[in-house]
Amino acid sequence: MQKIKLLTWIVLIIVCVSSCRFSKIRKSTDLKVKYDAAMRYYDKRDYYKSGLLLEEIIPLITGQKEQEVAQFRYGYCHFNQKQYELSAYYFDKFYNSFRGSKWSEEARFMVVKSLVESSPKYNLDQKSTTDAINSAQSFLNNFGNSTYYEQASGAMKEMRNKLEKKGFENAKLYHRIGYHRAAVVAFGNFQKNFPDSDLNEDASYLRIESQYDYALQSIETRKIERLKDVIGYYENFVAAYPKSKYLKSAQNMHQKTISTLKENVPVVPTNNSAEKATIKN
Repeated sequence: MQKIKLLTWIVLIIVCVSSCRFSKIRKSTDLKVKYDAAMRYYDKRDYYKSGLLLEEIIPLITGQKEQEVAQFRYGYCHFNQKQYELSAYYFDKFYNSFRGSKWSEEARFMVVKSLVESSPKYNLDQKSTTDAINSAQSFLNNFGNSTYYEQASGAMKEMRNKLEKKGFENAKLYHRIGYHRAAVVAFGNFQKNFPDSDLNEDASYLRIESQYDYALQSIETRKIERLKDVIGYYENFVAAYPKSKYLKSAQNMHQKTISTLKENVPVVPTNNSAEKATIKN
């Protein structure tokens, strides 16, 4: 018990001394003292203290040789504290300020990585995901031989998959809650935006189902037109997925659609029928 108390006191003393030393450094007017301390804290992975000092001195060392290192590490201070939007901003600022730096390529890649890390779950707003895709594409275009090329390419694919999942799940939600017209449009947009998606078979089938339900709930004057769209979606589906796991269900809807159309389409006399009626009369 005495040993635990002693260790606790030792830790408290070390923390207190460290805190006092840091406070003294922050109050110093000597930029070199602050800069050297910021570098030491950074090397010790104390990114919080390093970041605070760098924030204070960067505006004061503009044009000096230390500015390049300070700004580059300042971006990493934010990244390592999981402040990804800020790290993306400061790495981008570094890249634009120091195009000739040996770290410019790394900084540009870290913009991509920061935006990827800031990308939320697929069901939330995906602005940062779109920004990450655009940033990754720009990086790949400008650094085709980069050692980070594969990572940037993988990041772009990951972000596109997230947008793909969001688009599909949004369409499924409309389908599930009975917003059939919105579901038809959403599944159509999904197929257009993600033509190579593995989910296109599901989307194509669910579009038929949504259009079928939409047609049945329509007013009589619009029902025939919308049932005909069901047939069009079905034909496209069968042509694209002749061995689909949904084929039997799709065929069943198709048959029901044909039957409903026959029941609803008015019989118009042909010319021959009209002529026979005239002759008879």
